[in-house]
Amino acid sequence: MSTYRDFALTHRGSARGTVLRTIGTRERRSHLTAPRVPTVGIDIGGTKVMAGVVDADGIILEKIRTETPDKSKSPKVVEDTIVELVLDLSDRHDVHAVGIGAAGWVDADRSRVLFAPHLAWRDEPLRDALQSRLAVPVMVDNDANTAAWAEWRFGAGRGEDHLVMITLGTGIGGAILEGGQVKRGRYGVAGEFGHMQVVPGGHRCPCGNRGCWEQYSSGNALVREARELAAADSPVAYNIIAKVGGNVHEITGPLITELAREGDAMCVELLQDIGQWLGVGIANLAAALDPSCFVIGGGVSAADDLLIGPARDAFRRHLTGRGYRPEARIAKAQLGPEAGMVGAADLARLVARRFRRATRRRVERYERYERYAQQLGRRDPAAPGPDDQDAQ
Repeated sequence: MSTYRDFALTHRGSARGTVLRTIGTRERRSHLTAPRVPTVGIDIGGTKVMAGVVDADGIILEKIRTETPDKSKSPKVVEDTIVELVLDLSDRHDVHAVGIGAAGWVDADRSRVLFAPHLAWRDEPLRDALQSRLAVPVMVDNDANTAAWAEWRFGAGRGEDHLVMITLGTGIGGAILEGGQVKRGRYGVAGEFGHMQVVPGGHRCPCGNRGCWEQYSSGNALVREARELAAADSPVAYNIIAKVGGNVHEITGPLITELAREGDAMCVELLQDIGQWLGVGIANLAAALDPSCFVIGGGVSAADDLLIGPARDAFRRHLTGRGYRPEARIAKAQLGPEAGMVGAADLARLVARRFRRATRRRVERYERYERYAQQLGRRDPAAPGPDDQDAQ
């Protein structure tokens, strides 16, 4: 292990004392000078926790995953899972920092998870809890922010100065990057696009409101529509009903995508509907944010042009000032389900740089103290010191 890591393991109290309240806002310049050291990225979702060692070029050196503990369990159970994964990877890699991408609201200091819909985290001091158990610095951010950072650094958003990422999964997440900086908002919860109201009085959303965007363009919306048709024994649903043996609850998003690729008319139509609602929401975001590029990620994006093609068409139809303004590029994310993990690891590398500097200064002070102590030890105890000579 490196010198600073050895020192941190020996002096855990000093390591814990280097908790950083923020990473800083100059991320674009910082990542260019961040140390090219391996870091661990962790993506925490509602069903799985994925951890991987990532190098400075965004290449995953090793990846492991486990199921997410049930949300009814205490937050410490999830923390224990994270620590076990990091320690497992640390046995085979020299880990310099840990980045967490959490599916939830993270405060502006990137230290506390304010709310996680799929886990029992409510104002949870996740960074400090993990920092106290690991001998390396920890960074916490929203998983959509970390995914967007990864796509900007290594994927579909490279070269873009104004980027918006939409993650389509169980719901809709999002992130904004401008000038190479993640825009987190005053309270850290910017990018919750899925809860924009697009249909007043529409479908009830788990957030408590009605008509949220993610109720019309997400994995949940896709599965809900398919199950409703199957439960009604609709003739257009006979193919998917036969596929699940009549068990409507076995209908999933990946199954719908698979059948759509095989040409099932109902599944193709459902993906078109989801894509059209996606385009409507993107047009609204373009009116508000005017980015140069939208990157579409998340599990539902695996449908490719079955989804993104209708989204582009609807975007052009609903774009404010269409025909008289440049249109943002709409691209599918390139890094797949590992994007959040890779981005978390890369953002953690910025913390590693500051940690290395702080630790180096502590090491230098410690060495100076040791040299001074040795000089005092070699001096004759009976000989008058400098202070004694001055007194005479």
